[in-house]
Amino acid sequence: MGEVLKRYLARSGYADRLAQADVITDWPALVGTTVAAVTTPEAVTRDGILFVRVKTAPWMQELQLMTPEILRKLGPQRRVKKIVWRAG
Repeated sequence: MGEVLKRYLARSGYADRLAQADVITDWPALVGTTVAAVTTPEAVTRDGILFVRVKTAPWMQELQLMTPEILRKLGPQRRVKKIVWRAG
């Protein structure tokens, strides 16, 4: 049964969406407690854009510089291609 479900998820595109959703639930483990304390991941689009709310402008600037490193930490299996940092 497990293999049938895996094939269905892969064909339907749901496997990618589940991998993307894991970014939101696993955010603190992926980016660390310091970054997680000043950010809130909000959504991941189907085409792999992650929207993250950032508490302060200085942190947003720092995170923009850290984007390539964070994308590497997320890894290709999570299907995130771009991060959009939002103030707030």
